Amino acid sequence: MANILVVDDEMGIRELLSEILSDEGHAIQLAENAQQAREARAGGAPDLVLLDIWMPDTDGVTLLKEWQRDGLLTMPVIMMSGHATIDTAVEATRIGALNFLEKPIALQKLLKAVQQGLTRAQETVRAPALAPRPVAAAQPEEAQGFNQPNPAAAIAVRGGATVAGADNHMFNLSFDLPLREARDAFERMYFEHHLGREGGSMTRVAEKTGLERTHLYRKLKQLGVEPGKLAKKGA
Repeated sequence: MANILVVDDEMGIRELLSEILSDEGHAIQLAENAQQAREARAGGAPDLVLLDIWMPDTDGVTLLKEWQRDGLLTMPVIMMSGHATIDTAVEATRIGALNFLEKPIALQKLLKAVQQGLTRAQETVRAPALAPRPVAAAQPEEAQGFNQPNPAAAIAVRGGATVAGADNHMFNLSFDLPLREARDAFERMYFEHHLGREGGSMTRVAEKTGLERTHLYRKLKQLGVEPGKLAKKGA
């Protein structure tokens, strides 16, 4: 059983989602606007949030930004809307939303998205924290681990990090970038790594990353990643 917060200004939507998810064994908390959602979040992080985009007081994207800014976006958030554009959905995922559901929401899509969100939350909780590895500043690059065979190696050097993919291809990331640019750079490396390893198969990459194919396509387009070129490299 999970604790799920449903935020929507339409009573019918709130009641419907509450009934469906309660039947699945989840505990449901309801909020009809952003202020009630803030108060609910202040009382503790739910396991998952279903958040409407268009609300009268503060829209869902703005609320998502607030939570991200204040370090409160510690739970999976699934955005919902019947009128949002693709650009709005992409913006929400850039901020940190896990998924986007278009209203009217099909039952199977809802249950699948909720299950994926709860699985992602459980994986985050189980993931062990990696202890920082000290690096001697005066050592040459070879001694700092640039040629390590470990495919998961990440080496902090000169205000940045070098990450080795499964094929030992080296990716460089600067810590001097603004947070959003650094996050986009990491996500670009992440998806390029998986696309290369899976030969450009969007189905397998979607399974590996836990994203819906539509969400994955939007994400790649937003990041400027071209699956076709990576498929040729992986071949």
